[in-house]
Amino acid sequence: MLRVVVESAKGIPKKTIGVPDPIAGIIFRGEKKKTKAIDKELNPVWNEIIEFDLKGSPLDSSSFIEVVVKDYETIGKDKFIGSVKISLKELAAGQTRSLASKNTPLINEKKQEIGATINLTIAYEPPASTVPNLNDQNTGEANTKDTGAAEEEKAADSDEDAGDVADSGAPGVSPTGQPGKKDSKKVVRTTRKRQKALANKPQDFQIRIRVIEGRQLPGNNIKPVAKVSVCGQTHRTRIRRGNNPFFDEIFSYNVNMLPSELFDESIMIRVYNASSLRADSLMGEFKLDVGYVYDETGHAIMRKWLLLGDPDDAVSGARGYLKVSMFIVGTGDEPPVEKREANEEQDDIESNLLLPAGVALRWATLSLKIYRAEDMPQMDDAFAQTVKHIFGGTDDKKNLVDPFVEVNFAGKKVCTKIIEKNANPEWNQLIHLQVKFPSMCERIKLTAFDWDRLSKNDVIGTTYLNLTKIASSGGEIEETPSENGLPSSFNVDTTEAEVGFLPAFGPCYINLYGSPREFTGLPDPYEDLNYGKGEGVAYRGRVLIELSTQLNDKTDKKVEDLSNDNILVAQKYQRRRKYSLCAVFHSACMLQEPGEPIQFEVSIGNYGNKLDSTCKPLASTTQYSCAVFDGNHYYYLPWADSKPVVILTSFWEDISHRLDSVNIILYISDRLQSNIISLKTAILAKVSDARLAEIWLKLVTQVIDDLSSYQLPDMEGKPNLTALDIQIKNLRDKTMTSVKEAAIRMREEAVDVRATMPDIEDWLDRLQQISEEPQNSMPDVIIWMLRGEKRVAYARIPANQVLYTTHSEQAIGKYCGRTQTIFMQYPMDKNKGLKIPVQLRVNMWLGLSAHEKKFNTFAEGTFSVYAEMYENQAQVFGKWGSTGLVSRHKFSDVTGKVKLKQERFMPPRSWDWEGDWFIDPERGLLTEADAGHSEFTDEVYQNETRFPGGEWKSAAEPYTDVNGEKAQSPEEIECPTGWIWEDGWNFDSNRAVDEKGWEYGVTIPPDDKPRSWVAAEKMYHIHRRKRLVRSRRKTSEAPTIEKKDIGDGWEYSSLIGWKFHRKERSSDTFRRRRWRRKMAPSERVGASAIFNLEGALGIDDDEKGSKKDSAKLFGANTPTVFCRFDKSFSYHLRVYVYQARNLLPMDKDSFSDPYVHVSFLHASKTTEIIKSCLNPTWDQTLIFNDIEIYGDPQTIAYNPPNVVLEIYDSDQMGKDEAMGRCTCPPVVKLNPANPLIPKLFWFPISLKGRSAGEMLVAAELLLKEKANDANLPLVPPRRSENLYMVPQGIRPVVQLTAIEILAWGLRNMKAYQLAAVSSPSLVVECGGQIIQTATIKNIKKNPNFPGSVLFLKVLLPKDEMYTPPIVVKVIDHRPFGRKPVVGQCTINSLEEFRCDPYIDTTEVAMSAKVAMMAAAPRDVVIDMGDRIPSPSKQEEDTVDWWSKFYASINELEKCGPYLQKGYDTLTVYNTELEAVPEFRGLTDFCNTFKLQRGKLEDEEEDPSVVGEFKGSFRVYPLSDDPNISDPPRQFRELPESCPQECLVRIHIIRCLDLQPKDNNGMCDPYIKISLGRKTIDDRDHYKPNTLNPDFGRVFELNCYIPQDKDLKISVYDYDLLSSDEKVGETVIDLENRLLSRFGSHCGIPKSYCVSGVNQWRDQLKPSQILQNLARMRGILAPQISDDGSFLAFGGREYRLDELEANKSIHPHLGPPKERICLHVLRRQGLVPEHVETRTLYSSYQPTLSQGKIQMWVEIFPKNLGIPGPLCDITPRRPKQYFLRAVVWNTTEVILDETSITGENMSDIYVKGWMPGMEEDKQKTDVHYRSLDGDGNFNWRFVFGFDYLPAEQLCLVSRKEHFWSLDKTEFRIPPKLTIQIWDNDKFSLDDYLGTVELDLLHLIPPAKTPEKCSLSMLTQTGKNLTPSSLFSQKSVRGWWPCAMEENGKKVLAGKVEMTLEVVEEKEADERPAGKGRDEPNMNPKLESPNRPDTSFLWFTNPCKTMKFIVWRKYKWLFIGLIILIPVILFIGILLYSFPNYLSMKLVKPF
Repeated sequence: MLRVVVESAKGIPKKTIGVPDPIAGIIFRGEKKKTKAIDKELNPVWNEIIEFDLKGSPLDSSSFIEVVVKDYETIGKDKFIGSVKISLKELAAGQTRSLASKNTPLINEKKQEIGATINLTIAYEPPASTVPNLNDQNTGEANTKDTGAAEEEKAADSDEDAGDVADSGAPGVSPTGQPGKKDSKKVVRTTRKRQKALANKPQDFQIRIRVIEGRQLPGNNIKPVAKVSVCGQTHRTRIRRGNNPFFDEIFSYNVNMLPSELFDESIMIRVYNASSLRADSLMGEFKLDVGYVYDETGHAIMRKWLLLGDPDDAVSGARGYLKVSMFIVGTGDEPPVEKREANEEQDDIESNLLLPAGVALRWATLSLKIYRAEDMPQMDDAFAQTVKHIFGGTDDKKNLVDPFVEVNFAGKKVCTKIIEKNANPEWNQLIHLQVKFPSMCERIKLTAFDWDRLSKNDVIGTTYLNLTKIASSGGEIEETPSENGLPSSFNVDTTEAEVGFLPAFGPCYINLYGSPREFTGLPDPYEDLNYGKGEGVAYRGRVLIELSTQLNDKTDKKVEDLSNDNILVAQKYQRRRKYSLCAVFHSACMLQEPGEPIQFEVSIGNYGNKLDSTCKPLASTTQYSCAVFDGNHYYYLPWADSKPVVILTSFWEDISHRLDSVNIILYISDRLQSNIISLKTAILAKVSDARLAEIWLKLVTQVIDDLSSYQLPDMEGKPNLTALDIQIKNLRDKTMTSVKEAAIRMREEAVDVRATMPDIEDWLDRLQQISEEPQNSMPDVIIWMLRGEKRVAYARIPANQVLYTTHSEQAIGKYCGRTQTIFMQYPMDKNKGLKIPVQLRVNMWLGLSAHEKKFNTFAEGTFSVYAEMYENQAQVFGKWGSTGLVSRHKFSDVTGKVKLKQERFMPPRSWDWEGDWFIDPERGLLTEADAGHSEFTDEVYQNETRFPGGEWKSAAEPYTDVNGEKAQSPEEIECPTGWIWEDGWNFDSNRAVDEKGWEYGVTIPPDDKPRSWVAAEKMYHIHRRKRLVRSRRKTSEAPTIEKKDIGDGWEYSSLIGWKFHRKERSSDTFRRRRWRRKMAPSERVGASAIFNLEGALGIDDDEKGSKKDSAKLFGANTPTVFCRFDKSFSYHLRVYVYQARNLLPMDKDSFSDPYVHVSFLHASKTTEIIKSCLNPTWDQTLIFNDIEIYGDPQTIAYNPPNVVLEIYDSDQMGKDEAMGRCTCPPVVKLNPANPLIPKLFWFPISLKGRSAGEMLVAAELLLKEKANDANLPLVPPRRSENLYMVPQGIRPVVQLTAIEILAWGLRNMKAYQLAAVSSPSLVVECGGQIIQTATIKNIKKNPNFPGSVLFLKVLLPKDEMYTPPIVVKVIDHRPFGRKPVVGQCTINSLEEFRCDPYIDTTEVAMSAKVAMMAAAPRDVVIDMGDRIPSPSKQEEDTVDWWSKFYASINELEKCGPYLQKGYDTLTVYNTELEAVPEFRGLTDFCNTFKLQRGKLEDEEEDPSVVGEFKGSFRVYPLSDDPNISDPPRQFRELPESCPQECLVRIHIIRCLDLQPKDNNGMCDPYIKISLGRKTIDDRDHYKPNTLNPDFGRVFELNCYIPQDKDLKISVYDYDLLSSDEKVGETVIDLENRLLSRFGSHCGIPKSYCVSGVNQWRDQLKPSQILQNLARMRGILAPQISDDGSFLAFGGREYRLDELEANKSIHPHLGPPKERICLHVLRRQGLVPEHVETRTLYSSYQPTLSQGKIQMWVEIFPKNLGIPGPLCDITPRRPKQYFLRAVVWNTTEVILDETSITGENMSDIYVKGWMPGMEEDKQKTDVHYRSLDGDGNFNWRFVFGFDYLPAEQLCLVSRKEHFWSLDKTEFRIPPKLTIQIWDNDKFSLDDYLGTVELDLLHLIPPAKTPEKCSLSMLTQTGKNLTPSSLFSQKSVRGWWPCAMEENGKKVLAGKVEMTLEVVEEKEADERPAGKGRDEPNMNPKLESPNRPDTSFLWFTNPCKTMKFIVWRKYKWLFIGLIILIPVILFIGILLYSFPNYLSMKLVKPF
């Protein structure tokens, strides 16, 4: 498809007679198509789309289109105007999908340009092959529409030059100008990359929207108002008038939310007509998402035009334009400075336009078919079912759910029908969602609900369909042209399908996850998981759905039932295959809460869930085990050589073609990621270039080889293939091909390894994105840890990671058949992983049952299967037997409810019995209490009783345990083998006991033992006991293998169902023992025989109902499976813990006492405790001897267990606090003689998901081959008896290093423990060395240290990576010898302080100013002789400081003749002066380090700052040879450290974009200055109702530096009644500016002036500053000629005439000597004369900008003399101007009324006003009864206004409301609005037309009415060049007035006016009155000579008769006058004739 967007043309030449009607035609391959014709227009705008079907034939290099523009003729042939041919070669080459042809000149038949241009955009979509269900015309169109937007994304993602991005420019607009989709970044798979990863916690954001102006808004006499809505907050502008309103208002929106949620929010901008009360008052809207703005450069869209659209009519086209700026300010972001272009008034809207997502987009219908669901969990209470079961009904508890599905997309919600009491419902419904495509929304939300009749519906589960994963715009594949100009993928067949496709999905199951499935009547604590908030911890069912998209397809039905055909089609996608899963648990360690016995459950879907009864019972749980102490800190499960195995089979769809592709791509990306890490490590380690190139080449070559070798599975022949499968396969193939070809080009062309890193990381990102599989219907494998029957912790493993396949080795899951380490986690862990529930080592294998035999190749050890049953007995009358069993069988399963018999057990297929039944008690009961401990305390209780009042005697059971059960006496307790007693038996007095250890109690029947005990004896006490304890210690580290005496194997409990114990107690009434019989697989089957065990063991069918019951009970007939290892391997582990850095303070004293628990499998050790340190160096080797690991050593080498290091803070009181955790993989040496030496690396420490420091550690795991340690490395050297150091070769190599410390002083120290810091000293630590400064005697008088320079020699590592940090501590010397640490800071990197000591760096030590301060006398006389004022003062009115400022920021229209006079500009920095890179933060003399202390109360907070340390460091190596002298010191010739008295001048210019503080969205800002104890409150000069105030204020303050170093400039909001609120503040360090060598105390101007606005202000002349600079640098003083024309300095010569060659010499310049010195100074890198832009911050939102302030500061030490005069920066005052508009005549006015005589007429009058000053509206008198549209007025309008000539803006001040306290100032462009109206006396006047005239760009009027037309308003031809009325003064002529009719502008009349602008003085000299009032002069206006017909009819009846009645009915009246006598005569005649005739006949007389 070739799509041509014909946008517009300009400069069409006029015809000889009239104006042409241009029409454009496009000719392509002989086919011609036309646009519509534009009537009488020289600058036509078509905005039409013309499409050509390529019919399968792609473009080639010779393709072109021809554009022909003609003059449309209704009759006859259209007349040729011009044409142009445009080549499509770029499109054919594939370099771009779109081609913008802007301002292309048209040529005539003679091939000559005619002066006209045309704008086109051409989009090309190559022909596509057939795609199932999507290959139709709509699809093609959708793909093409998405093309441009995707290209935009591609260009933004590319690290190459993205120059084309500006052309595309818009959210959702293709560069073609074709409205594409705004959310292209959402719909495409490869989205726009953000510069930093999004945080996973809520953050503060500020969204600022500036609405500047509108253009071409539709309607007549409108009052537009703009409303902006973001995140539920809405702001509106003020109401304006006219079609081109000027708003210039800023709105701020503060939010605190997750970035991912915020970026999905929308920015909605709507423009309304405020004068309309109707529902259709909405004129247009624009909508885009916040994320789009954030992804733009600077997180901002600056001064862009928005194309407003009609939301209800997508094809209606433009509804006007709105210019806005938007930017998003996040934590740490700096808002950009908005720059206004000089020629912005004539900016091209089309080239700077954003098109919305909804303009001209097509409606789409998302058709979602919801077929059925499975495995819905129970959601309703089973009470009713239980009652029904009691009365004989059917017990159907599994179907206690009434499910329905709710679909939510783009704000629309549609629900399926409700199916009651069905856990596997079938809806078979089709849901239609009408959306505009591409849509704003990214995800379709599907929520399964359980319908409840009376209460709120419960959520079953939530899942999402991400459009980014199931649709593509086709822009993912970047086609980078190769050298020959051909696309990189030129060898790919172009007939293949493109990768763009509409949203599609399924038919496929989509899984639901959420809270655990078990139903309880109590509220679900994990209910939020069912809403999709957080990771679901359990499978909750699945839904079969299908999604398809149809464009331009509308339907009225939201939900309809599916036809049977559709249902049958979905059947083939539900075919199931049997899968087998085996999990071998190798270890479970790092348990911290042993508690009850522990078991693990493995499930996939519902299969394996032990508490679910819908699937067959499976061996999906391990046996319960009790945790054993590891001897140090953790617990582990003692599985030894018998590893528990779980097996389960399940049935799922075969989607191997999907998961195989995922695993292959993950395999490639994992290898690439590993190589990227190696490459980055090499770069950080600064290896040689040759070695770096070798690593890089290996990476690139491996990428090429992998992408070439490993092909994705072929999709052909797959039975359950979907349309999305084909599209994703195509997308993956294209992406992999493009990455491979990019890698090939890189290998051939790259020259810089480091420069290729972004591209390589981009490859990884793209591969990881295509590895996502949306149609993964196989549920995750979920492992649960159960403590007792309670679910404690879980882990989710994607099934593809453990899935076996036969496709290829790379397609096998990453952990399939391989042991992996899993850290389980608590559900919805509020502590964010502070504690690890357990660390598992699991080997899992999942595969089709058809591939079970392949499991043998992965299996380790020997699988043993046991059939088991329990023998149960009860105690009746003191005898044990089976007679007292209640609801229990003699032999049963573990539950006791299912009857079993030994003879009924039969081995399953492929299994044989091995041995007979034997007793095998629970292992957990055989574990002794002292297991794993090296020290243990035995206890026994001595008991005595008495009668009340009697004496104490030994009790019946004199010795018991804590529960009162009989125990051995102390004499009978023997010390176990391998233990020795530490002491004798003693009573425990550390309890609530008396002094002899007794505690007392009372027995209350029926109990025979007391329930509670007290420490004091009372008379009524009859029982007491004493705890006797004795400690013992283990003597040998060697494990003692002792055969446990299992006795008769009984385990006892007090009642049936209670917890069992090993030793019998008197209260026990029930016991049981376990019988087992072993089975072994037959040799021919091997290990895979374990998969045949499902339901394999028989049960007793004779018992009625037993089978039915057993089906409901888990474990009734499931065997127990173990994996036994015949041999274990002994390993030796060494963990080298060297140091840590940046640990978090956990104590109130700012420090911690860290130590490390190091855990490896079932062993752990602890390092020593380092006291009061956040950067501890342990230098310790932890040795783990004889670690037994079962399994193949090669497996361990491939994936070794991690060493886990947990850092704790040791506390004397309370529990030790966790400080973080890190993991370190050990280096595995199967041959200890391997010379490979582990290397120390920094591993990140995390605490609750946050960074908590780093740890330098390494570990090596060695396989021991011999019984002794002969083959092991030498033992590292010892630091103490049991403490080993890190050995040489592993520990860093050190070098003697010098650290010079410049300890300048302390600043802003906060009180410590309510006392001020008064006498501090500084302690500096590094590498174990400590040095301390002298004490500051009184910090208030002088906060600098007496001796500033310290020298430290320390051994530091040569490798910068290992360098320890410098720790600075501040100690306060207080009375009584107290020396608390009151602050500290850590300097991590020493790189910036390293230097070469032999390079002369003297100038670093001090600046010219400081040198002068040190050398100058106290009183200095400054020669002021040349500071005489200039004789010329006439320029003050036209040139001021603001002219200089505006000229410097390139706002030339506001600076007047400043630049023409040759004056200097200054430098305006868009940031703080400290942030300017070349000035290095003004810390060249000393840095400022923030001091911190104390533990953070809230982990989310930043550390609190308690002071500052001023200082610096120099680090350089020293020679080890003592005979070589040390290098020269770096800190020397320091300035005086005593306080300096200074004069500080603060110049506040203006503020930008302040945060609104008032309800009206405005602010009343004023300035507040604080310096030391002095404060200046400028409240009286507040600026009302503005966010961008111009202050122009100068403040002077005296201060002492450094005591008063912090200058605080605050902006407050003025409030009359309440307290003023701070908007924001900024703080400037004056000391840094004074000490800096960059001369930042006072900027250096460009020229030396002695008068004028650029007068010299520094205390020293340029020559003096230059001499000081020479003396400071140790070079010769400057040599200057007497006349100042020549200067020699620093080995260079300068001439004044050369330096001022291109400069104009004005009278303000000073003497040549100073001028040439200044020119040289400006070349020395000093701070120039400047204005800095500082960001304001608030304590309420400390990370968000509250606006900006432009200012500068000057600092003048008073001992250097008097500074120059103050700079006058007072804001400009406006001048009074008057606009006189004389309305002479009108013509061709629309005749709007019909007179009583039927004539068309209008009662015309003219209304006029200046926008912004509507209250001064004026109108003429009425010209009544205009019959031809002519009107005569001779009427004068006089408008007074305040005008700023330099800024060319009107200054309007008015109160917004009558209750407003202050007037609000507006700066508005000077415009005049003229309207023509029809007067009506008895109804509202009728609006006829309007014209708006810009007085600065005034349209030249026509001399005659015939030449006046509407084209004057839109065209600026050669004869219509706009001019300024202010320069022209007066103009007279005709202007057209227009009105809108049917969406088009039509001529409504013409008005003749004289416009004149006069100043106030001239107005007084030449007065003129309004209308025709006195003084009627200049010019004098006579009454208009109107036709006699012009009068008001009911006030002039005579004139009405004369000019209305008589004129219209004159002949009627004359005819009546003649006719009436004739009629009378005839009437009389007829009346008289009979009488007369009779008389005549009779003749009586």
